[in-house]
Amino acid sequence: MKQIIVIRHAKSSWTDASQSDFDRPLNERGKRDAPAMAQRLLQKQFIMDAFITSAANRAKTTAGIFAAAINPQAAFIITENLYLAPSETFYQLIKDIDNAFTTAAIFAHNPGITNFVNTLTQYRTDNVPTCGMFAVSSNANTWSQFAESEKQFLFYDYPKLGD
Repeated sequence: MKQIIVIRHAKSSWTDASQSDFDRPLNERGKRDAPAMAQRLLQKQFIMDAFITSAANRAKTTAGIFAAAINPQAAFIITENLYLAPSETFYQLIKDIDNAFTTAAIFAHNPGITNFVNTLTQYRTDNVPTCGMFAVSSNANTWSQFAESEKQFLFYDYPKLGD
C-alpha cells in the first residue's frame, strides 16, 4: 500500500511587489498555519517517509515546517517540476518515487493541486486552500502502479476547517 498527502503551500506574502512569484515568502498567517496543520497531520498518525516539494520559496518553507514537526529524518526532495504543475506532472513525479517510501507528502500550488486531487477519488473540491491537505491511500505495491491503482479517500483538511 502507498499513501500520499498532497499539501498546498501556506499563505504567502504579497507585500514586496518587486519580488517574483517564485521567491515569495510565507506571511504571518502562513507561519501560523503551517505548524498548526503539521500538528493536525501528526495527530492523524501519518508519518511521511518523504517530503517532496516545489522549489518555490513558499512551498519549500511549508514543507520544511512539516518535515521538522513530523519526521526530520525523512527524505526531503526539492523539484522545479511542481511549480505551477498540471495533474500529469504530479502523476509522473509519483511514478518516480523510490519504492522504499510508503507515505509521501507533496507540496505544490494551485490551480494544479486542486486539479490533481480531483482526479484521485470521487471526492471533489472547488479549491484546495492554502495549507490544505488531501490524503489518499492506494492498493499499489509500487509507485509506478499508483496512477492506475484503486485509491481510497482518507481525509481533506485545511486551516479554516478547524476554526
